[in-house]
Amino acid sequence: MSKVKNEAHVTDDPFVNVRRAAIEHRGKWAAGFYLEAKRQGIDLEPIMRTAIHKIGVESGEKEKEGFGDKTVNAKMYAEYFTGKAQSDTFEKKLVSANEEEAVVTLNYCALLKAWQKMGMSDEELALMCDIAMEGDRGIAEGVGLDFELEGSLAQGCECCTLRYKTRK
Repeated sequence: MSKVKNEAHVTDDPFVNVRRAAIEHRGKWAAGFYLEAKRQGIDLEPIMRTAIHKIGVESGEKEKEGFGDKTVNAKMYAEYFTGKAQSDTFEKKLVSANEEEAVVTLNYCALLKAWQKMGMSDEELALMCDIAMEGDRGIAEGVGLDFELEGSLAQGCECCTLRYKTRK
């Protein structure tokens, strides 16, 4: 039984619940590919990391277009990221932000919930989470920011802590 906590606080919003269900479904796909490849002796991790990172960069570049000609700084992006409609889906919170650096926490993860429902071990949860975070790393890169994951729910932390830094 996993020791990783991942309890939703927002549970009565039907739109949030629909988004979470969709994300859980996609999380099962990703884990299913990984686990079946592993069962067949195939190391899918590097391929998944590369593909997810690439898609993240493409998404970040698209998000950057929304800022127009402005150079995106950490505060601008963190305010955008936590102000998105799906912010409640991950129970995002903007902890601190200035032009140089911003910290955002995610207090629930539907991907993690999917993997927990599949019975994955704590080690597998942490690995799948880190692989999925390649998307966030790529998005930050595409927007033009540096990114650090300082801890995650899947690692047993109280929340996922994301730090965005403006590139010098």
